Amino acid sequence: MMNKTKTNEDRKTAEATPTVPRKRYDENFKRQAVENWIKTDKPGTQIAAELGVSYPSLKEWKRCYTGDAMPARTDLAAENRALKAELARVSEQRDILKKTLGIFTEPSRNATKPSPR
Repeated sequence: MMNKTKTNEDRKTAEATPTVPRKRYDENFKRQAVENWIKTDKPGTQIAAELGVSYPSLKEWKRCYTGDAMPARTDLAAENRALKAELARVSEQRDILKKTLGIFTEPSRNATKPSPR
């Protein structure tokens, strides 16, 4: 008898819980959302929030349409920092080599002067 009461309560709870219908988006909307994500510098989470879709859905659409779940864009700021660091390192090496070359090409102060012929 206890099981029947519990089953009836479960049914009432299940009936009382409203089900939220899943939103369906057409192919055109999905493709435009993915294009927007790829072409802008905005993060996927921001694009998803602006469109009112979940970020995992947006990633799945991108994977379906482009084959990759992350946007294929370069981070120009990070690349710029890396190039500036490399330039500074190479410039320092060049300056050290210049000084070294200058030291080796200077005549020694202790060296005797060549004899005139």
